[in-house]
Amino acid sequence: MRRLSQAVLALTFIAGSPSVVLQAAAQVEASAAIDGLRLPGLNNYAPAALGGPLTLQGTGEITLAAHLANDAGEIHTGLVWRVFGTETGPDEKLPLVATARGGTGVFQLAPGSYLVHAAYGRAGATKRITVGREPHREDLVLDAGGLKLNAVLSGGVRIPPDQLRFSIYEVSEEAIGDGALIIPDVKPGSIVRLNTGTYHVVSNYGSVNALIRSDIRVEAGKLTEATVEHRAADLTLKLVRERGGEAIADTAWSILTDTGEIVYETVGAYASMVLAEGEYTIIAKNRDRIYQRDFGVIPGRNQDVELLPTDLLDTRNQFPD
Repeated sequence: MRRLSQAVLALTFIAGSPSVVLQAAAQVEASAAIDGLRLPGLNNYAPAALGGPLTLQGTGEITLAAHLANDAGEIHTGLVWRVFGTETGPDEKLPLVATARGGTGVFQLAPGSYLVHAAYGRAGATKRITVGREPHREDLVLDAGGLKLNAVLSGGVRIPPDQLRFSIYEVSEEAIGDGALIIPDVKPGSIVRLNTGTYHVVSNYGSVNALIRSDIRVEAGKLTEATVEHRAADLTLKLVRERGGEAIADTAWSILTDTGEIVYETVGAYASMVLAEGEYTIIAKNRDRIYQRDFGVIPGRNQDVELLPTDLLDTRNQFPD
């Protein structure tokens, strides 16, 4: 089931704004082939810490600036610049000759040809440049934007942030399933920088079966805000001797869908989980007694569910005194 309840394109995405923070948690190696040359593995995101600009002795000054789109201003922070030579080494990779972190960078390099890579979050671009004896400027257009994700329950009810996570995947017609994972474990409300394109987003509420899949388009120079709606509820199960009684410890729990698929199992006095809307069968086993109850999950209705002696499959075996 795919449901996209709200997708807002904000046309005032300001590159480098302090509120635009990197949330990507995974390193993604990118090997780029440009004019038949192999770049070394690149972290296609800005690392948490990196030294300042590395200035090399030389007679040519090159200024490098990056933009989200052709008509967008310079990015002032959050960039990682890497400058490579164009002659491969013994490892068949291009040598890294300079790196810097921040916004627009100024490098002193020996005259010649170089490849420059700019990483901005998960977005990046590579360009061949030529350094001469006269100061020169090169601009890279990243063709990138931002994606901000959130989710609510039916009726706009807020979901606790610690129970909500997103995963972002590539969209490919050849891919089976969700496609290649780009960024896992994205927190709600965080902003992820991505190259322009359509991405497959999976929203997980809890850790069982409450998830929503959506395809979301990221536009260059814009912030895309997408809010999906979950039809699920947070439940706590307990086995009691009487209504409102104390939960019985050492109870084994199994939750089955209406087709008989087991979606959750645990052992304890309580079983707490988030379940998607639907019909379920709850099975609780304590000692040699098995209790069973059919139950329907109503979206947004969080509640405690009690299994009673009347739910015992064999009524001849009641609770011991």
